[in-house]
Amino acid sequence: MIKLDREQMISVGVLAAILLVCAVALELTFHARYGVAQELAERSALLARVEARAKAEADRRAASVAPQEAFVNATTQGLAGAQLQAHLMTVAAGLNATVISSGAEPTKREDQPDTIRLQATLDLNAKALQALLYQLESGTPYVFVDSLAVQLPGVGGQRASEDPLLRVTLGLRAVWRRGAA
Repeated sequence: MIKLDREQMISVGVLAAILLVCAVALELTFHARYGVAQELAERSALLARVEARAKAEADRRAASVAPQEAFVNATTQGLAGAQLQAHLMTVAAGLNATVISSGAEPTKREDQPDTIRLQATLDLNAKALQALLYQLESGTPYVFVDSLAVQLPGVGGQRASEDPLLRVTLGLRAVWRRGAA
């Protein structure tokens, strides 16, 4: 057996201590790395779930968004009001209705900033009124009838006809999207 002197014993002890410290440091490093890998895997799975949920929500929203043609497309709100008036004139002309007057109204306090309003007075019969309301609310651009007032012009001494001419005042609302200049 080899006999070690004191200096060699101290050197061997220091070497053993260094090896022990290295082994403990290596063990702690592997343990920390394993913990970080576990946390990364958990966060990656969570991120994947959140992204899947966000994509499903975006797909749901995209499916419920109206097409571009559904909106009045103009650069300013005034031009959008003019386009809405032109649309009303076109629909009314197709139904042989007479537009007596039409004009843009100021938006109301509860309206969204992209809302345009129009008030119009027309002369038309009951069947044409029904067709006009249907075309306005179901066609594109989307137009909503907020108010409707119907008057039967004074008949005086005339006999009432089967389908009399009506004076109709409409309050219309539409949504516009700011188009490119």
